[in-house]
Amino acid sequence: MRQPGAQQDVLNHFSLLSISPSQRRWPSILSPSTFLPPFHFTVSTTLAIHSLPIYAFSMEKFKPTSYTSRYPRWMVGKPLLIASSALASLGDAMFGYSQGSIAANQVQPSFINRMFGKHITMDQIQNGDTGVDPFVLAITVSCLNITALFAALLSAYICDALGRRMSVRIGAIFYLVASFFQIFAPNLAVLIVGRSIQGIGVGMLSMTVPILQCEIAPGHARGLFVSIEYLCLNAGYALSAWVGYGFFFAMPSEIAWRGPYIVQAALAFILLSWTFFLPETPRWLIKNGFQKEGLAVLADLHGTGDISDQVIQSSYLEILTAIEYEEALGQASWMQLLKSYPRRSVVGITCQLFAQFNGINAILYYLPENFTRAGFTVAQALLYSGAAALLYCAGTIPTMLGIDKWGRRPFLLFGSAALAASLAVIGGLQFHSSDLPPWERMPTANGIFAAICIYLFIYGATWGPAPWLLGAEIFPLRARAKGMAMSTITNWISNFIIAFITPPLFSAIDGGYYFVLLGFCTISGIFVYLVYPETAFVTLEQLGSVFGDTNESLAISAATTPRQSIDVRAQAEKMGAAGEKEVGRSEMIEEVAMPPSLADDGQTLHDVPLNGNDMV
Repeated sequence: MRQPGAQQDVLNHFSLLSISPSQRRWPSILSPSTFLPPFHFTVSTTLAIHSLPIYAFSMEKFKPTSYTSRYPRWMVGKPLLIASSALASLGDAMFGYSQGSIAANQVQPSFINRMFGKHITMDQIQNGDTGVDPFVLAITVSCLNITALFAALLSAYICDALGRRMSVRIGAIFYLVASFFQIFAPNLAVLIVGRSIQGIGVGMLSMTVPILQCEIAPGHARGLFVSIEYLCLNAGYALSAWVGYGFFFAMPSEIAWRGPYIVQAALAFILLSWTFFLPETPRWLIKNGFQKEGLAVLADLHGTGDISDQVIQSSYLEILTAIEYEEALGQASWMQLLKSYPRRSVVGITCQLFAQFNGINAILYYLPENFTRAGFTVAQALLYSGAAALLYCAGTIPTMLGIDKWGRRPFLLFGSAALAASLAVIGGLQFHSSDLPPWERMPTANGIFAAICIYLFIYGATWGPAPWLLGAEIFPLRARAKGMAMSTITNWISNFIIAFITPPLFSAIDGGYYFVLLGFCTISGIFVYLVYPETAFVTLEQLGSVFGDTNESLAISAATTPRQSIDVRAQAEKMGAAGEKEVGRSEMIEEVAMPPSLADDGQTLHDVPLNGNDMV
C-alpha cells in the first residue's frame, strides 16, 4: 500500500495538480447545443497561452476549460479513427478544390467576360491565349495566398489555445462565407474579396489539418495518414476539374462558372457540421490539462475504449512525459524555435520552399490555360485537366503504401530527379510548339499532356505529401503549432511568388520557365541528400534523437523507461468476486496524471512495458 502523501508527491513532481478554471461560455454560433437537443455539449474558457505579440490582443480568455466528447460510442476504435481522419482530409480537399476552381474558370468564356472583360489584350488572343492581362490574372489567383499566409501565422496561436478541432471549425466558417462572395460576385473586385476571405480559411486548414492527422495517427502509420490527407487534397483538385468540365456545358449561362462555387460552399458546410461530432486530439487534451479526457480519447481512437490497455497506457505515459519535459522548457517563442531546433527549422522551411519551387502550382493554377496554349480547345482543356488530376490523385497511392516502410528521404530524392526529367520534356515540347501554327500543334500538345500527367503523378507520390508530413511531425509538441505554422507560411509565401510570377514569365519566356523550375528540382535533391535526416520508424516523442537534440532525447528516454501506473481493475479483482469496488473509465488513469480527486489509496501498481513500435 502507498503512503497517504505518495500520490500528492507524484503529482507535485509532475506539476499536474488540478486547474482552477474561470467559467466563460463559447458564443452560441460556435456551439450546436441550442439546435441539437439529443446531445450535450459544453465548452468553457479561461486564461492559458502567451499573448500574440504581432496583434494587440490576447487569446487566453478563449481557452477551453472543459471538454465533452459528442461522438456515439459505437464509433470507438477504427470507425472513430477513420472518421477523424476523414474530417481532417476534407479540410485538405477544400484546399485542393480552391486551386482547381480558379484554374477551371480561367478558360470559361462567361467567367472571362464577366471578370476580365476590361483586361483582355488582343495580342495575347492572337497567340492562342485567353487574352487576359497576365498581371491582372496573377493578382486574381495569388490574392488567396497572401491572406492564407497571415492566417497560417495566426493559426499557430488559435491551434494551441482553442485546439485543433476548433481551428478547423473556424477555418470552415471563413471558407463558407468566402464561397458566397464568389457565388454572387458581380465583378472582379468582389471575386478578389471572396478569394481573399477564402485564403483565411484555406490558410487555417492547411496549417491545422496536418497537425491533427499526425496527432491522431498510430506511430507506425503517420506517413499513411498524412498521405491520405494529401490524396484528399488532390481529390479536391480533381473534383473541381470535373465539376468545371461538367458546368462548362451550361454555357452561355453564368451558372457555368458560379456552379463550381456552389459545390465549394456545400463542402465547407459539411466540414463545419462534422467538426461538432469528432474528438479533439489526445495530445492537445493532455497538454492542456484534460488528462482524463485525453486518455479516454486515446483509448477510443486506438483501442476499444479500454483505458487499462497496456499499450494505451504506455502511449499515454510517453506523451505525458514528453509534455512534462517540454513544459519545463517553457513555451517556445519564434526565435527559440529557430535557436533550439535549427535543423528541424531548416527542414520545415525548405521542404515547403522546394515543394512550391519544384513547379507544382505553376502547372496546377494554370493547367487548363496551359492546355489551351498548347493547342487544345476549351472543352478539351477542361476534360484533360480532369484526367491529369486523376493521375495526380493516383500518385499518392505509392506513398500511402511505402513512405512508412521505406522512409521519407527515398521518396524525396527520387521525386527531385524524376520531376526534373519531366520538366525538361515539357519545356522542350513547349518551345517546339510555340514555333508551329495552331493547326500543326496537336502532336506536340499530346506530348505536353502526357509529360504533365507524368509530372503530376510523380509529384503526387513524392514532393506533394512528404513536406506536409515533415512539417507536422518533426517539431516537439511545445513548438509543433508554431513549427507547422512556420512551415506553412513558407508554403504560402512560395505559393504566392509562383502564382504571381507564372503568367508574366510564361508570357515572356514561354517554355524556358519550365527549365527554371528544373533547376530548383536539382537543387532540392542535393539539399535533401545533404541535410534531411530520416524521420520514419520512430514516434513523435522520439524524434529528438533523430535531429540530435541530445539533452531532450536523454530526458525523455529516461522518463519513459518502464514505470508504475494504476490498474484499478486488477485491484478490484483482488477485492473479491462480489466486486467491492465498481470500476469506471475515469478511474483507469496513469498515476502521474491523476488529479487528487480521482485518486484511490487502495489501488495497486504494475509495470507498463514501453515499446516504440506500439506507440500511437
